[in-house]
Amino acid sequence: MNGKKFFHGKRTKCVGIALCCMTAMLPVAGCASSGNSGKTEIEIVQYKPEAANYFKTVEEQFNATHDDIHLTINSPNDATTILKTRFIREDYPDIIGIGGDINYSYFVDAEILTDMSDYGGLQSINQGYLDIAEALEFVPVDGTYIVPYVANAAGVLYNRQMFADHGWKIPETWEELLALCDDIQAEGILPFYFGFKDTWTCLAPWNAMAVELAPSDTTKQVNRGETTFTDQYRELAEKYVQLLPYGPEDPFSYGYNDACTAFARGESAMYPIGSYATPQILSVNPDLDVDSFVMPACDNKDDRTLNSGIDLGFCVMADCPDKEAAYEVLDFLLADENIQQYIDDQNAVPCKNGDFRLASMLDGMLEFIQTGNMTDYQDHYYPSEMSVDALLQTFLIEKDVDDFLATFDTNWQRYNRDIIRMVQEYAQNH
Repeated sequence: MNGKKFFHGKRTKCVGIALCCMTAMLPVAGCASSGNSGKTEIEIVQYKPEAANYFKTVEEQFNATHDDIHLTINSPNDATTILKTRFIREDYPDIIGIGGDINYSYFVDAEILTDMSDYGGLQSINQGYLDIAEALEFVPVDGTYIVPYVANAAGVLYNRQMFADHGWKIPETWEELLALCDDIQAEGILPFYFGFKDTWTCLAPWNAMAVELAPSDTTKQVNRGETTFTDQYRELAEKYVQLLPYGPEDPFSYGYNDACTAFARGESAMYPIGSYATPQILSVNPDLDVDSFVMPACDNKDDRTLNSGIDLGFCVMADCPDKEAAYEVLDFLLADENIQQYIDDQNAVPCKNGDFRLASMLDGMLEFIQTGNMTDYQDHYYPSEMSVDALLQTFLIEKDVDDFLATFDTNWQRYNRDIIRMVQEYAQNH
């Protein structure tokens, strides 16, 4: 993947990233271009198949109310892979719906997204999420390339009724959290359930703690050669291990679905996971009174911040032939009633400012969302090839902090060579 070429029109850009890793072309349809004479065709490809029904409804409503634009929204499985394949073919949709993670960083660096600084809808977006999007850039670039749509939040889900029955208080510091866990255990109740059999779940507590224990730009500092993960992640790693005795005896025997089911049935008081888990939990027990709170990993409650990132944002492609029509589609998507419909359907957090009804399980995080006190997921900066989730699972099994940190540093240098070179060249020239 490293050092390969990415072709965009007549331009050739060496991006040094994973865009061109596809060894086999997948069969995908091209942009809609005919069949609706006289109408501007706008195609969206978005990466959340679980929201396909919502987007189908939006597509139908838009087309029923617009005579000059015909909208097609595709919600395929593995959309990111399909998009990368289409980009290699120079078969671009007009708009893409993606998450605010390293893939977005790759696309910005590849110069295939259009600068949307002139889009009026950005004025209504929570500044915290605009800042998160800007921070994802490998090196600073002028402009805005994504309209944050909805976000998710990660921390600790808790059984609100169980807490009320036992008089437990929401912890605001690390010591208060450990004391709470001791109190819960003393009453014969399991404090936490984990789903560490599925490696990706190991990232949930890690991210929620990292936002308070490591600088938000840790990866960028490492890329610039200013620090190491061994220096920045030691306290985070040590505290993570301290959580394990408060979970099941063998947390690696249970997967995500197992943990959701156990928490839904009241088998633990808390579950350190993101808001995205609530639909699964409530499908098991619709009557569960679940709320959430920010993971208190720090020693000072004033240093708390919510782990939240862009779950879905929209980017207009640089090759979109009708930017004005694309903006009209974005206006429709950003209408309050449509965002509210998405929130209700997916238990999401709106990136747009406004008087939206959020799911009750976000009550404990509402203050942080409204004030913009949010910090992005550290793993949004990790390359997928590095498999940090599996690295974390191994670490939690072996509990060797020194070895884990050394491996993290070694692997980072291995899988980020091109990005590190780009960042350091930029630093030298600026």
